[in-house]
This record gives sequence, structure tokens and C-alpha cells, in this order.
Amino acid sequence: MENVRPIGADVYEIDTRMAGCPGVTAGYLILADRPCLIETGTSTSTPTVRKALSALGIGPDDLATVVVTHIHLDHAGGVGDIAAAYPSAEIVVHERGARHLADPSRLLASARMVWGDKLDTLFGTLRPTEASRIRALGETGTIDLGFGRHLSCYYTPGHAKHHVGLLDSLTGDLYVGDAAGVYLPETGDLRPATPPPDFDLDAALKSIDLFRSLQPERVLFTHYGPVEDVQPILERAAEELRIWVDLTKQAKAEGLDLDHAVAMVREKTKQRYKTTEGDPTLQGLETLTGAEANVAGIMHWLDRTQQG
Repeated sequence: MENVRPIGADVYEIDTRMAGCPGVTAGYLILADRPCLIETGTSTSTPTVRKALSALGIGPDDLATVVVTHIHLDHAGGVGDIAAAYPSAEIVVHERGARHLADPSRLLASARMVWGDKLDTLFGTLRPTEASRIRALGETGTIDLGFGRHLSCYYTPGHAKHHVGLLDSLTGDLYVGDAAGVYLPETGDLRPATPPPDFDLDAALKSIDLFRSLQPERVLFTHYGPVEDVQPILERAAEELRIWVDLTKQAKAEGLDLDHAVAMVREKTKQRYKTTEGDPTLQGLETLTGAEANVAGIMHWLDRTQQG
């Protein structure tokens, strides 16, 4: 299948084709003795993901585990549908997100306030998962992949209060979700992901420091794809966060409203990236985690912590 790519050590990148767009959100299948899907994508992506799993030989009773790095709908919106389609799979999520997978009503109501009618097109509806099938992670945890291979799970807030990173014991692959930002493989650009309401600079930087300390062999971004030059990309992740926060602080100090702050930050960061804001390759990601969402998240953090 054109949306499935082997990336080594029985790991397969699955383009979930979020809202029909390629290269926006990846899921990863670890085809180990106990197969594990990392990230489901949106509810509307479920048919695409199921076809990919089928093409890789995963039948309804074959998937052992589904784990999501956090419960934002581009990562976990399909959990309920995938859980129903693969009844033997255990669903793994951080403890702060577990109740929202069991009862998504509050999460969907909040998302509806942000996205309005776009919610249905972009994400669809997160369906409930039986609470008995959900395993809630704390600060750390382990997911058994069979034959001694496992994923070590680490609590990594900053982007979201319910975020975890995952390290494969066999490969050294580190699944970072959104905690290290958004990577564009076409250009090598890395941009921050700092949406409201949970963004916290101090927590985000600590999470990136934790990633560094794990000394992974490769970083796998949900947006989008694997990066082998690990330490430079994690250093860039921290640098981008500091730059965007400093610029947003400056805009706030100058009394700019959100629209003008976004315009200022866009203008002052555009030279950092090979791809401009208007480039078609950015449109899908710009919708999810563009400058407006990033600046709004930083502003919210500044107001909450009375910084700037």
C-alpha cells in the first residue's frame, strides 16, 4: 500500500491520511510477537488504518496493544473504533487521559468549541472504549512486545498534561508524539507545537531533556516520520520553543492582541524555515498546529503563570 512504509526492525509507518491529506499524521505498527499500534489517527482515518493493518497481516484478533502518546484527536480520535475492530487489544494511555477515552463527552464538547463544524470533517467522533480494556500509565510503565522486547513509557508533559513518550528496547526508537514539535521531512524543518490549554514551557523543556537522557537511536514523530540525527533535532526542539516563547512575550509586552501577535511571530520566524506558511505541504499541519494555535497556547501559559 502506498501509505505504508517499512522503516526497519519490523516497524511500519502508516500514513493515516488525516482529512484526506498525506504526510500529516503517522501511526506506527510494531510487528513484534505482540503487535502494537502507536497512534490511531482520527476516527475518520480508521478505514485507512484498518486497511493498512490488514495489508500487514493483522487480523481482528491479532493486535495485542494500542497505545496513544496523548488524547488529542489527531492522535487518539480513532481509539474507540480501533478498539471495537480489534477486540483483543489492550488500550494504553496516560492516566490523565484514560477517563476521556472511556467517556469522551467532555473532550468532544471542548473540541467542538474550538473547531465548530470543522470537527466532523477533520476528526470525526471519538467513540467510547470499555474502561476494562484501558490501561492507565503513571510516570513510567512498560508495554510487552514479546520475546523480551518492550516499550518503556515515560510521562512527558509540556505539550499536553496526558502525554507520554515511548522507547523501544530493541531498536532504541523513541516515539515522541508532539512533545518535540512538528517535523517536516521534505525540508528538515522543525516547528513547535504549543497549543492551549496545556502548554507549559518548563515542563516541555524537561520532557525534551528526558528524551536526550534516554539516548535514543532514532526519533519518530507523529507529525511526521523518523529522524536519525537525534541530538541535533532535540536541541532544535528546545531552541524553537524558547524562540517562540520569547517572541510571544515581546508581543504581549507590546500590548498586541492575538491576531497581531500571530502576525508578528510569523514574520519574525519565517526565515527559520525553508517552507513558507503558504506552501501546500504545510496546509494540513498549519490547520492542526499552526502559528495561531502556538501563539494562543503560549499566551495562555503566560497569563496562567503571570510571566512576560
